[in-house]
Amino acid sequence: MKRGELEDGLVQAIRKAVTRVTPETEASLKDSVDREEKEGPKVQLEAILENICVGKEEGKPICQDTGTITFFVTVGSGFPLIDELEGTLISAVRRASEEIPLRPNAVHPIDHTNTGDNTGRFVPPIHWEVVNGDSLTVHVMPKGGGSENMSKLVMMTPGKGIKGVKEIVIEQVAAMEGKPCPPTVVGVGIGGGADLALKLAKKALLRPVGERHPEDDIAELEEELLDKVNQLGIGPMGVGGKTTVLDVKIEYAHRHPASFPVAVLPQCWANRQAMLKVSSDGRMEVI
Repeated sequence: MKRGELEDGLVQAIRKAVTRVTPETEASLKDSVDREEKEGPKVQLEAILENICVGKEEGKPICQDTGTITFFVTVGSGFPLIDELEGTLISAVRRASEEIPLRPNAVHPIDHTNTGDNTGRFVPPIHWEVVNGDSLTVHVMPKGGGSENMSKLVMMTPGKGIKGVKEIVIEQVAAMEGKPCPPTVVGVGIGGGADLALKLAKKALLRPVGERHPEDDIAELEEELLDKVNQLGIGPMGVGGKTTVLDVKIEYAHRHPASFPVAVLPQCWANRQAMLKVSSDGRMEVI
């Protein structure tokens, strides 16, 4: 495989990510229409689904905020282009910004200049995991500013335990109201340190809507929180209704006895993702 071929595959994955939601998300949105009883939330959900349809049919971004292109990379230590991978990811974002196009969303925090191509200092964010082997998997997640603004980190008193975790998640979803463009998918990171909790919350969003955590106690907590936050009645785009959240995803890490970080990080209804898989023989697949 040549670097140019890998870059082409990454651009294709970015294009897919910004022009459609995941199949599980679309199915959940369609189910939500049937659950709603009032006209207001039904109209909002139908408009969202129409927007998704247009994005797929015309190959256009489904939201004007094409987000910060975020990568979760799992790469084998023997992958032949591992030394060039970071540069290739950055080049792919620059190409995608021009070719799709993407809205330029990389702004200097001090002088406010926009780079114009969605790259800059530590942008795009790349989360690395190096494993044995010689294959590559790249998850592409465009993360919009509106939902990112609703993220919250709490360094909870450890004695509050799981009850405290539930309170933090429910209170934050209630405080968000319609700002993150619900119905959202909510990622929750528990434990680790402050930075790790936030990363886990974002990584949790990679799991498909409707798929539960493999550990039973975490899966039960996800189900309980999903039920409770939907009882808040915020509804699609904040107009009221039964569908405030499509799913709650939890990931955790062991923590220091004196610290109990809890991170809450929502993704808007435009739950956009794609995955590029490169096998050991160089075959590429965009999912």
